[in-house]
Amino acid sequence: MSRQPLNEPILAYAPGSTERGMIKVELERQMNEVIEIPCIINGEKIFTGITTNQVIPHNHKHIIAKVHLATEKEIKAACKSAVESQKDWIELGLEGRCAIFEKCAELLAGDWRMKVNAATMLNQSKTVYQAEIDAACELIDFWRFNCHYARGFHDYLQPLVSPPGVVNSTEIRPLEGFVLSITPFNFSSIAANLPSAPAIVGCTSVWKPSRNSYLSNYVLMELMMEAGLPPGVINFVPGSGAEITEIALSNEDFAGLHFTGSTATFQGLWQEIGHALPKLRSYPRIVGETGGKDFVVAHMDCDKNGLLVALLRGSFEYQGQKCSAASRAYIPKSVWNSISEDLCTEIRKIKMGDALDFSNFMTAVIDERSFNKITGYIDRAKESKTCEIIVGGEYDQDVGWFVEPTVIVTTDPMSETMVEEIFGPVLTVFVYEDEDFDNVLKICDESSSYALTGSIFANKEEDIQNAFNHLRFTAGNFYINDKPTGAVVAQQPFGGARASGTNDKAGGPLNLLRWISPRSIKRTMNIAQDWKYSFLE
Repeated sequence: MSRQPLNEPILAYAPGSTERGMIKVELERQMNEVIEIPCIINGEKIFTGITTNQVIPHNHKHIIAKVHLATEKEIKAACKSAVESQKDWIELGLEGRCAIFEKCAELLAGDWRMKVNAATMLNQSKTVYQAEIDAACELIDFWRFNCHYARGFHDYLQPLVSPPGVVNSTEIRPLEGFVLSITPFNFSSIAANLPSAPAIVGCTSVWKPSRNSYLSNYVLMELMMEAGLPPGVINFVPGSGAEITEIALSNEDFAGLHFTGSTATFQGLWQEIGHALPKLRSYPRIVGETGGKDFVVAHMDCDKNGLLVALLRGSFEYQGQKCSAASRAYIPKSVWNSISEDLCTEIRKIKMGDALDFSNFMTAVIDERSFNKITGYIDRAKESKTCEIIVGGEYDQDVGWFVEPTVIVTTDPMSETMVEEIFGPVLTVFVYEDEDFDNVLKICDESSSYALTGSIFANKEEDIQNAFNHLRFTAGNFYINDKPTGAVVAQQPFGGARASGTNDKAGGPLNLLRWISPRSIKRTMNIAQDWKYSFLE
């Protein structure tokens, strides 16, 4: 078993710090260039001439990249390249593959850190701290720990029994064929992990990056190539999701889907895969992390200030654009009466604006489509008889797609903002009578189709255990006296069930196990010489 890695330390970017000076220099450099982003197929850069512009969400008139989109020709070539490169990639061996991705981690922890963080800040409108914990620390952890987990498979997946005259063993094979990796905009670390996790165990990938994170994802693709990733192992294909999936899923060598995105898209892809089965060489592995309607439940006896901090950070960091963001809260009347005014006061202190201004806690939402969706929920809440907006509720898209941190109080626990995923800086609170804790746990469990993250705030262990038991299937990641965001690789492997995904736990060994297809091997030392069994005598 290899030596266990340590989680990458988070840089603080405090005033006067070395890293703060470095990131500002890199941000200025990137603000003054427009990168031309190609497809990368079999290690070659392909400029298709069919382009789209990538803009900064908090300054959407500023173009940071011109992206060449894949056509049918490039998509088919990417699938072919992934299949043809797998033999050599397997023969490189686990240690050879791990050496490359551990080199990726080393580069990202060093000279590439500021380049990747700055690209994430501009491309996805993240504050410097949110970019640091995502694009640097979490991805470094993914690469290091995934290599560690993969090495362990060769030990603890071996057969327990080899009787006299027989040697039993297990070969840790990858899936036969390529994995289609469809990645989200909101985390650069997830975007790079989805194609690279299967690659560590010997798979090859076609990577379809989100249309809203082409720049940061391209920089990470360049980093992997700099670390020695062979041509064709991961093929970077920006383009139409519908066209890419239609071509990839109908290819006989399609072996798996690694997906993070919306529940509706994932369900549609699963249906398409079902229809494609007769054409496929193997039954594909389907791994997906999708939506969330993540909750905070408070008991009347809880740490009120801790609850306030969890609601503010959990709901509004990165503009609520985390699948784990706190989006609904169930708070007893006595607690709400104690904290509501202070919560609103603190939220009004939040500064929102350009990511280059380090005094801002929030920046812009990702694009106009997201802006319109979020503001639609806010406008309908303003008109609802069961809802009241007590702070925030304003928005503006003249310069960037800015939405104020918003808190809605509702008298209906089934109102749309209590049960539907918004993916923005909107928290809805249902205030309940202090004695209705058990009933509220039932409502929390049954009112949403999602089951990604959630948290309970309570002081007494008996109340915590009560919530723990009632909410067993309501969240794949469950937090006690903390916000429901911030899972750390190897500490809280991440994923949810129900409509939130397949719960294959990125950041732990279970995810990697999905990308292997073991071969059991029996070597007989005492070869049978007579076909007759003793009972025949």
